Amino acid sequence: MVEDEEDLAGALRVGLVRAGYAVDVAGDAAAAYELLRVNAYDLMLLDLNLPDVDGFVVCRAIRTGEVEVAAGSDLRVLMLTARGALGDRVRGLDEGADDYLVKPFALAELLARVRALLRRDTGGTSAVLTVGALTLDVARQEARRGARRLHLTRKEFGVLEYLMTRPGQVVPAEELLEHVWDANADPFTETVRVTVGTLRRKLTGDGDQPPIETVIGRGYRLREAA
Repeated sequence: MVEDEEDLAGALRVGLVRAGYAVDVAGDAAAAYELLRVNAYDLMLLDLNLPDVDGFVVCRAIRTGEVEVAAGSDLRVLMLTARGALGDRVRGLDEGADDYLVKPFALAELLARVRALLRRDTGGTSAVLTVGALTLDVARQEARRGARRLHLTRKEFGVLEYLMTRPGQVVPAEELLEHVWDANADPFTETVRVTVGTLRRKLTGDGDQPPIETVIGRGYRLREAA
């Protein structure tokens, strides 16, 4: 999130974290560029009225490659701004934004727009992910394996969501750490291994085969017939 109003940034961060997202906050374009260089983000919430550079310039610099972004980034940009004129909305989309939301807005609408943009990872538009017997309703934050309701922590839900958008693929622990945890996470801890372990146990009922495989030395894979 690139937002210089500290109170607003703090409130939005709390709401997004409660919805299960990992969020880093930059107060100006310079700080945002540094974060983009080292972290592969999925989505940027971009204010236009920044203290150093106009948000339109930031978006254009990212889209034209003038700003270096971390390898593996598939960055979507959602502009959040008080500029609600038609010309501003058109310019924002023309500069490369994927969506444009005018302040003031309701948190529920922001979260719905975030979910819609992030669903592009799945190659579809459904709000419910399905892999084998696993279903994940991102909007309602509900997970099931067959008829069994799964009671997951936010991080377990985030890990499962990320794996379900990449069924059959090996996902390195470092990639999970980047996309499910924020920049304050210690890359040398066992947090990913521990979270995947508890998630695997919750997914595995009596007689069920564990749906998450550990590929030694490479990462984790969600079986497509999970």
